Amino acid sequence: MSGYSGGYRSFAYFYDALTENISYRERAEYFDSLIKRHGGRKNILLDLACGTGSLSEAFSIMGYDVIGVDSSEDMLNAALDKKFESGLSIQYLCQDMTRLDMFGTIDVTVCALDSINHLSSLADIEKAFERVSLFCEPDGLFLFDINTPYKHKNILGDNTFVYDLDGIYCVWQNFYSVKDNRVDMSLDFFERDESGLYRRYEDEFSEIAFEESIIDVLLEKCGFEIVGKYDYDSFDPPKADSEKLVYAAKKVR
Repeated sequence: MSGYSGGYRSFAYFYDALTENISYRERAEYFDSLIKRHGGRKNILLDLACGTGSLSEAFSIMGYDVIGVDSSEDMLNAALDKKFESGLSIQYLCQDMTRLDMFGTIDVTVCALDSINHLSSLADIEKAFERVSLFCEPDGLFLFDINTPYKHKNILGDNTFVYDLDGIYCVWQNFYSVKDNRVDMSLDFFERDESGLYRRYEDEFSEIAFEESIIDVLLEKCGFEIVGKYDYDSFDPPKADSEKLVYAAKKVR
């Protein structure tokens, strides 16, 4: 049996299984240390592209007043299930980050796990930055990580990855375009049911990467000052072979 879904529907269903190696507590602690380092306020935090809510929950446990935003209803349904179990006070909104519309201003916005790369063009990245800036408190922080062109070319590339998880088998195929540093991703999931048969699901999406100089210009254009730029999961400066960068930007105008 098989089922196809674009727009992260199948991906949402298997997302937590595929990311079980990620410690969201450690991710939240890292971003919290960046917030403290750059003078951010521990108040209202927007988890932009929050997915299934694991990072939102970690921030909430740390004492932030969390709003989670994602464009996928399926991702948010999983997040709401977690909220029901944990009892944490997190508000979830289904919105496209390029059309972000908050009820008020935000002290800190975090966009993690290369979600910026999932936007389809440089114009969409600029729109997202503009919307974050619009709702950002003066001197508020915008923190995000982003895959580099190096990672797209040398790590993701035209490679195929296989995940053999408990009851789930995933074949993840990448197709790299050197023209625009885009990686088109095709995922096939096979889930074993109670009878021992496997049901097949499919999904597909793309990620695009830009040189950091281009991201720098967009941030400044949208009213942010870059106050920190780091190699992933560290406080070290970016390297030529950095696979992912972490930006810390402050709203200055």
